[in-house]
Amino acid sequence: MLARKILVVEDEKIITSNIRKSLQKLGYSVSEITKSGKEAIKKVAETHPHLVLIDICLAGEIDGVHVADIIQNHFHVPVIYLTECLEYKTLHKNQLGEPFSYIVKPVIERDLYFAIEMALYKHQSKKILYEEKQRLTTIINSMGCAVIVTYANGSIQMMNPIAERITGWKQSEAFGKDLVEVVNLVDKDVGETIENLATDVMEAGEIFNLPENCTLITKDGREIAIGDNVSPIRDQDGNITGAVLIFQDISKRKQTEAQLIRNAFYDGLTALPNRVLFLDRLRQTIERSKRRSDYYFAVLFLDLDGFKEINDRFGHGIGDDFLIAIARRLESCLRGGDTVARFGGDEFTVLLEDIKDITDATNVAKRIQDSLRLPVNLNGYQLSTTASIGITWNFSNHEEPATLLRDADIAMYRAKRQGKATYAIF
Repeated sequence: MLARKILVVEDEKIITSNIRKSLQKLGYSVSEITKSGKEAIKKVAETHPHLVLIDICLAGEIDGVHVADIIQNHFHVPVIYLTECLEYKTLHKNQLGEPFSYIVKPVIERDLYFAIEMALYKHQSKKILYEEKQRLTTIINSMGCAVIVTYANGSIQMMNPIAERITGWKQSEAFGKDLVEVVNLVDKDVGETIENLATDVMEAGEIFNLPENCTLITKDGREIAIGDNVSPIRDQDGNITGAVLIFQDISKRKQTEAQLIRNAFYDGLTALPNRVLFLDRLRQTIERSKRRSDYYFAVLFLDLDGFKEINDRFGHGIGDDFLIAIARRLESCLRGGDTVARFGGDEFTVLLEDIKDITDATNVAKRIQDSLRLPVNLNGYQLSTTASIGITWNFSNHEEPATLLRDADIAMYRAKRQGKATYAIF
């Protein structure tokens, strides 16, 4: 193993000579001996010593303390001050000295060895810690999600670049602020602000997942859907020292999910509920009626009269626009809690919930007929239609949605046979 190099910066020849002899006797290599601070900085750059011994009261334009700061902060080389008792008092008074960062002249070999070894050990430990911190910081900054680390009191310690981008806060602005001040979260399911999750996690000592519909209010007021979790940070002894919030912008995923739901449960042309969603709502309504003896509902099955002729004469483009207009007309005829769905082609179904009797259903059927008779202006054409409507209701305690729809369909065909533009009750 090569002897560690020591640079000595001292302007007294006798002291310099004694220190050189002591260092060599202890197995160190004296790379250079210099008298001035300016020369010392130059020698550090050239020889790259492991440690510098420097007189705190150097003569010249740069004093020992200033030189030591440059060597330690710029070149990252540990420094031990050479000082006399009076100088040491000044050093200590100004809080420039730490344990093992100085040695009193005249130098005692044993003290010199101990000071050098401790200074080298501390420097190596700091270097390892710094490199580990840098490595962890690099890993966190390279992650594909936002990371925010808090202290034990819930205030922010660090944020990675993605967290800065999503929240709109810079780490320099957020440092030391309470987490809720920077990460303003709202649970959209209940419409409530989420308190400091870091504090809650540290008190519980376990990982918390963010709510399903968690929204972040950014610094500039934008709303972003986020997801993931908050975890407590523990030291080697298991003590909780902080928390880490990891999250992602899931807005695109939420949009995709919403689109998938729309594709699965809504008609692509008219945006009305489709067959699947209608049957599900009808099934729920049937179950509700089983729990309440006075709960009545009705199902209307509509088939547009003469739609095929409109499609054949004006084309599918006009036909599609006409269906969209009819869908809006049907919606306008219903209450907020009722459902109109497109079953396919020119067939529509209506679910009327919590009605008094069959008269409520027939009144809606009449209202629909009156609405459909009003012409629709499409591409310069005045188009209108009527509908054959079959009606059934739950007077006979139907158990299955399919049975209700079958009966409403039978009634609808009876209405067509009666001359269209009318309704029939099953």
